[in-house]
Amino acid sequence: MSTSALSVGSSSAAPITISGLASGLDTSSIIAALMGVEREPVTHLTDEQAKLSAQQTQLQSIQSSLQQLSFAAAEFVLPSLYESSQKATSSEPMRVEASVSSGAGIGGYEVEVTQLANSAQRTFTFASPAGEETLTIDGQEFKVKADESAKELANTINADGKATVYAAVLEGETVVLSSRTTGSTGGEFIEVTGAALTEKAGTAKEGVDAEFTVDGVAATSTSNTVTNAIPGVTLTLASLTTGPVTIDVQPPGVSATAIEAQVQSFVKLYNSTVSAIETQLTTKSPQRPQTTTEFATGTLFGDRELSGLLDSVRESMYEPLAGLALGMSSPADIGISTGAASAGGSSQATLEGQLTLDPTKLAEAIKSNPEGVETMLQQWSSSIQGVINSASEPGGSLEVRSNGDGEQVTQLATQINTMNEMLLQREKALQATYAQLEAVISKNSAQSSWLTQQSEALDKSS
Repeated sequence: MSTSALSVGSSSAAPITISGLASGLDTSSIIAALMGVEREPVTHLTDEQAKLSAQQTQLQSIQSSLQQLSFAAAEFVLPSLYESSQKATSSEPMRVEASVSSGAGIGGYEVEVTQLANSAQRTFTFASPAGEETLTIDGQEFKVKADESAKELANTINADGKATVYAAVLEGETVVLSSRTTGSTGGEFIEVTGAALTEKAGTAKEGVDAEFTVDGVAATSTSNTVTNAIPGVTLTLASLTTGPVTIDVQPPGVSATAIEAQVQSFVKLYNSTVSAIETQLTTKSPQRPQTTTEFATGTLFGDRELSGLLDSVRESMYEPLAGLALGMSSPADIGISTGAASAGGSSQATLEGQLTLDPTKLAEAIKSNPEGVETMLQQWSSSIQGVINSASEPGGSLEVRSNGDGEQVTQLATQINTMNEMLLQREKALQATYAQLEAVISKNSAQSSWLTQQSEALDKSS
C-alpha cells in the first residue's frame, strides 16, 4: 500500500497533507497524472512560444546583417572613392621615401644620397653649483639651482619651447647639447657661458646639410625632408644610398587600391550574410523535438520570403544594369563573380553563391575605363540597396515579421500565465476533493471498526 504524502494548499500558508492511508490509493500520483493531462495545452503553447521567439531572434539577426551589407554597398556611391590622385613609389623606400604633395611631373627620377643632414652638437662636463648660477645658451638664460643634477638641468632645457638646443645626459654627468634644427652651421654654433658646463675639447660637431643628386644634378638641403628636388614630390632621406634609387611618379588617376579594398570588404560581408541566410533556409526542424532548443531549430526552413530575397540579391550581382554599355554593366565585368568551375567541377562555395574577386581584372578595368567603373558601381550600389532595404530597413518586411512574432510571444505568455493560474486552482480543488475522500473513508473505517467491536462484545455476553 502506498504511503506517499502530497502537500496541497487550502491556502498558501496552510497546506493539507493527503497520505492515502485510509483509502490505500496513491492520491499524489493520481492527481499528478490528471494534472499532466490537463497541462498538455500549456505545453503545446510553450513549445509554440519557443518557436516564435527563436524565429524572431533569427529574423532580427538577418535584418542586422542585411543592414550592414547595405551600408557597405552604399560606400560605392561616395564620390571620394573615385577621386583622382597621384602616387609616387620608391625602389628603396627604406632609404629614400617619396610622396606626392601636388601636381607632380610624371616619370622616373634617379636619386643618390651621399650625406644626411645633421644637427650641430657640443659635449660638456656638468658640475653642480654650490649656489644658484646662471647658464646662458645661445643668448638664452637658464637658472641652475644649488645641488641641481645634470638630469634636472636637461629637463629644464628640453621643456623650454624657446630653447635652441636639446639636452641629453650621458654617464659621468656628461651633457650633450644638440641644435633643434639640422643643416650647415659653420664654426659658430651653440654658444654656452656659465660655470656649470665645461666643454670637452675636440668633441664639437658642426651641423651639415644633406647632400644628394637627382638625375645626376647635385643639390643640398638643410633637412632630410626635401620638397624642392622633384617638383610636387616630397623626398624623405633616411639613409645613404649605394646606388641610384628610382622614384616613379605616376599619372593622376583613380586609386585601384582603394576601390579593391572596398570591394573586398563588401565581398567578405556579402558571403557571411548569404551563408547565414542559407543556414537558416536549409536547417530542418527535428522530427520529434523534445527540448526548447530543438523546438527553436529550423523555424525558417524553406522560408519563401527569405528565399526570394536571397535570389534577388544574387541576381543583382550579375544581371546587367539597364542603360549601361555592354562590357561594363554589372559587377561581373570588373572581376566580381561566384568563381570559375575547376577541372573537378564547381566548388562548394560556387554552388552556394559565394563571391570572389579577381584583382587583376578589377585593376585593368579601372585603368582602361575608370569612368565606366564608377558609373557601374554607383548604379549597381543603388540597385542592390533597394533590394536589401525593402526587407531590412526600419518598417521593412523583416521588421514587420519580427514585430509580429514578438506580439504573438507576448500574447502566448499572457495566455500561458492565465492557464497556469487556472491549473493551480484545479490542482487545489483535486487535492481538496481527495482530502475529503480520505476523511470520509477514514470516518467510515472507524465506524466499521466500532460496530465490529460491539458485535464481538454481544457475542461474548450471550
